[in-house]
Amino acid sequence: MSRPVSMRFSLKLIPLLIMCGASPALAAQCQPPGGFNAWLEAFAQEAVASGISPRTVSATLTGLTPDQKVLSLDRNQKVFKQSFQQFAANRITAGRLRKGAALLKQHASLLARIEQRFGVPGPVIVAIWGLETDFGAVMGKQPAIRSLATLAHDCRRTEMFQGQLLDALRIVDRGDMTPAEMRGAWAGELGQTQFLPTSYIRFAVDFDGNGRRDLIRSTPDVLASTANYLRGYGWRPGQPWTEGTANFAVFQHWNRSQVYQKTIALFATKLAGGV
Repeated sequence: MSRPVSMRFSLKLIPLLIMCGASPALAAQCQPPGGFNAWLEAFAQEAVASGISPRTVSATLTGLTPDQKVLSLDRNQKVFKQSFQQFAANRITAGRLRKGAALLKQHASLLARIEQRFGVPGPVIVAIWGLETDFGAVMGKQPAIRSLATLAHDCRRTEMFQGQLLDALRIVDRGDMTPAEMRGAWAGELGQTQFLPTSYIRFAVDFDGNGRRDLIRSTPDVLASTANYLRGYGWRPGQPWTEGTANFAVFQHWNRSQVYQKTIALFATKLAGGV
């Protein structure tokens, strides 16, 4: 078995390459002849060349190994083979509706401020919160950096996940989270509404004013960032979100599965109706 790659040699060379004007034109080759270690070495060079600090890159990537379980899960996503009726019935349960209604009341003031700023109503935000992690109860425990590196090295969606891994490093670099804190679902989603790192970089907001965008522990940050995400893809304040509307179309940017989109809309409608 090969030993984990050390990044020290590459990181000494990269500043010299940057000074000479070198920059990565292409993503690191997926599954190169040298295996995962060779790929990680090349990716580390690209990360530093893109502006991420050598310290962050070395501390975050050194010692990584691929996770075969992640690859297995990526190729066997049975949940999206369910019908809308099956999927919604398993997720919009009586207990989850009661919990959602209680959270709407508990956070009424916060949700009103979020709607005033971002235009997205509380029932929509709370519905997504419930569907993604059961209102923060089940966020996942998989090390996000390892998951993303595994998928970035794999050739099925390498460009997408190399971009996600770069943004995960940026999250660490700007001080929002440490690598150890970045635990979530198997594909690298983070926080109570399961943002991939690129969405975290684009849409996460510091709504509690503590100087960090914390989508794991801060309810204000979680809910406001979710609203900011929807606004970023064209949410229209004061308009309906039922199927066929412009706001329903925004849900496709949250999840490409129409079954999931319809489930968000139904859950939010039930919550808005007072359950």
